[in-house]
Amino acid sequence: MQLSESCHLGSNPSPAANYGRIPYMNEIKLHKQWVVKAPIDDVSRIMTDFEHLPKYFPKVAESVQINKREGNYLEMEATVKSFGKKFQVKMKTHILPGKGFISDNDSYQFGTSGHEELLLSPHAEGTLIDYTYQVTIHKKWLRIVAVPLIKWYAMKSWEKAVIVELKKILEKK
Repeated sequence: MQLSESCHLGSNPSPAANYGRIPYMNEIKLHKQWVVKAPIDDVSRIMTDFEHLPKYFPKVAESVQINKREGNYLEMEATVKSFGKKFQVKMKTHILPGKGFISDNDSYQFGTSGHEELLLSPHAEGTLIDYTYQVTIHKKWLRIVAVPLIKWYAMKSWEKAVIVELKKILEKK
């Protein structure tokens, strides 16, 4: 069940800085919600088990290495798959036990950084996943194609590779 989807595009916050020229969009905010017919603890257990993400979601995660762990704070390096390529991502993640995670991610190789929130809450049918990813695009060439690539393709691809697989794992009858 899909509940909502939105996208926000931003540019340089100073109008004076862009006066007389076309502003390049360097920030995209993706947001979507889904319901998984499973208990919140089961969803949380899988979505915050970063070491095993490649096993659960091989279409998007090739490897995850936790370099530092202090309680619920993790610093990781991951090899992720997107747009048919592999990219290195550095992640600083705060696990919210039973509620999801918040992560700041940098992909210097791809030229993006982002703030990711995967928040879980109870729902009459199981667990509501409220996902937000705010992406900042650092490479000018990528800004030109960022809207179609990230706004439409990336979220649909992530939904298919993560949410659909999560439902297959947890909604077994």
